[in-house]
Amino acid sequence: MIRLAKQYGWYGYRKVTALLRMEGWRVNHKRIERLWNEEGLQLPRRHNKRKRLYHKDSSIIRLRPTHPNHIWAIDFVHDKLSNGRSYKMLTVLDEYTREALCVAVRPQK
Repeated sequence: MIRLAKQYGWYGYRKVTALLRMEGWRVNHKRIERLWNEEGLQLPRRHNKRKRLYHKDSSIIRLRPTHPNHIWAIDFVHDKLSNGRSYKMLTVLDEYTREALCVAVRPQK
């Protein structure tokens, strides 16, 4: 069981049970599950795929900038200072040159 778990890293106890049965072992899936847990075997964690940005009609995938002023990115930030006053900040960035076109900071009312 441990050999198969190492050889097939993404297989869980169910697939390992099937492989053992194909090799001629008479095994119960509940026993393999118990032994699997006793040995501390686990599957690697799955990572979520990064979501892509789409337009409302889902026709265009995120564009790559080809020249300056082609695509701008904006970011709004709301935060508090150490004295408790809050502020808001707007940043406008040119995606091609990675240059900040505008950084505006205002106190929040």
